[in-house]
Amino acid sequence: MRYLYGEPRSRAEVRDVLATRAQHPTIEKEGDWLFLAMERRDSGVVIGDVSLHWLSAEHKQGEIGFVRHLDHHGQGYGHEAAGEMLRLGFAGLGLHRIIGRCDARNDASARLMERLRMRREAHFRQNEFFKGEWADEYVYALLATEWEANDRS
Repeated sequence: MRYLYGEPRSRAEVRDVLATRAQHPTIEKEGDWLFLAMERRDSGVVIGDVSLHWLSAEHKQGEIGFVRHLDHHGQGYGHEAAGEMLRLGFAGLGLHRIIGRCDARNDASARLMERLRMRREAHFRQNEFFKGEWADEYVYALLATEWEANDRS
């Protein structure tokens, strides 16, 4: 939770969030969010989530996000899930550009976006007062043409 905006939730709060997200199982228009659980095939344990936000219909832009439990970092689950969200955004929605953002201290998220062949486009210095301190932010991006070239290789 160190790099997330919220604080840990109770089971009841998690149930409420999941119930709200379950009411919106598709992404159809600008402003919509799609959240999907990351679940291990071998155990059925939920280990995180991945999201896609349709930012702009006019500019054909979206944003991906992901959260993984620390015990499941570095095992390819985030890469697989985020890669599918990129596929959905580009091939499914016809987006032109998808971004991802992370706290500059969050090495795991930055490495994941780089493994997805996203390019770091910005390093905003102390752009947010986050959990009691000024924090830097990285912004990564990938264009549909880059995704298509990567998908073929």
